[in-house]
Amino acid sequence: MIRMLHFADLHIGMENYGRIDQETGTSSRVRDFLDRLDQVIDYALDNDADLTVFAGDAFKTRDPDKTQQREFARRIKRLADKMPVLLLVGNHDLPAMAAKATTLDIFSALNVDGTILGKKPGSQVVQTKSGPVFLGWLQYPMRNRLLQREEYKGATVEELEKALRTRVSELLNGLTKEAAKHDMPRVLSGHFSIAEAKLGSERTVMLGNDVAVNLSDMNNPAWDYVAMGHIHKHQDLNKGRYPGVVYSGSLERIDFGEEKEAKGFCWVELERDKSTWKFIEVEARPFKTIRADVRKEAEPTEFVIETIGRKVIDDAIVRVLIDVKAEQLPQLRDRDIKAALKAAYSFSITQKVEHEARARLGQFSAESLTPQELVEKYFIDKKFDEERIEKLTELAADIFKAE
Repeated sequence: MIRMLHFADLHIGMENYGRIDQETGTSSRVRDFLDRLDQVIDYALDNDADLTVFAGDAFKTRDPDKTQQREFARRIKRLADKMPVLLLVGNHDLPAMAAKATTLDIFSALNVDGTILGKKPGSQVVQTKSGPVFLGWLQYPMRNRLLQREEYKGATVEELEKALRTRVSELLNGLTKEAAKHDMPRVLSGHFSIAEAKLGSERTVMLGNDVAVNLSDMNNPAWDYVAMGHIHKHQDLNKGRYPGVVYSGSLERIDFGEEKEAKGFCWVELERDKSTWKFIEVEARPFKTIRADVRKEAEPTEFVIETIGRKVIDDAIVRVLIDVKAEQLPQLRDRDIKAALKAAYSFSITQKVEHEARARLGQFSAESLTPQELVEKYFIDKKFDEERIEKLTELAADIFKAE
């Protein structure tokens, strides 16, 4: 039995909701992501892992700063000193031009012992201390890298997307046929969307055009485990069947869209035809949404503070959403509400103001409204539904704060 670590989607460099660490000059949120990676590596070493599969997206951007690259490399070296490590290239690791290096190329250029760079579709038999494993992989399928043929010039977007799906299917089928030749545990790793997957906040950080692969191209019993990256929500798309087709999910929450998602990695016990796996949750930074409707309250500030007091907000990233009537705004004491949030790691307060008549903007004086209220009125004028208006105005509030 071979013990394998599977994790993905680090996105080191996400700085939202953070603050600058004066000692290091980097965002405190970058430290969150590195701390999660440390948890993963400690678990692997403490449990004597034989093999690690990192299924792509090391950094938030294609051009991470040097400090982030150094900290990632240090941690990967800890793993590679003890076991083989597949470093699969994800969409955030790819440069815009094919001739440029990926963010992971440095490991190959320096010939770092123990690392395998998954920059192109490939496979190899990997020797671990507990026995051999057949490892196949497919990096993020960029259209301009896989469809560089004369026949596609002048093709429509729909024709290109169909051709890309066909090409990816061909590559996966080729890897599957090669795997079937080897009498040993077999692992396939990929970084892309599978059509049946449930999407999360990766949509807000995704780079490039996405291609959705059919599950039928992945769940072949020739494999003993399929280690996926790219989708931030942990899930097994072949649940109850063999093999597991598993997105390990991301290690740290990116925004409130992932508020209720567990974050972690997968621990796999590989054996031919009888591999098992489990999800190990990490201590990701909690996100908490607190909603307070004060429109019928005589003491709106006290009601908001009481609502906050009923929540555990220690070291959490918190947003407070207040439904309030326009005439109640002078009664909301911003300083007192902020004081009630002092235990939070960071917080934001958004007021959804209800006017006596939710009418068109033309009936109001623009000078009497805040920028956020003007934006909300615009969405109302466009006849967006209530839920969409709420989400869009929250995003607008974040933008106004950033400015």
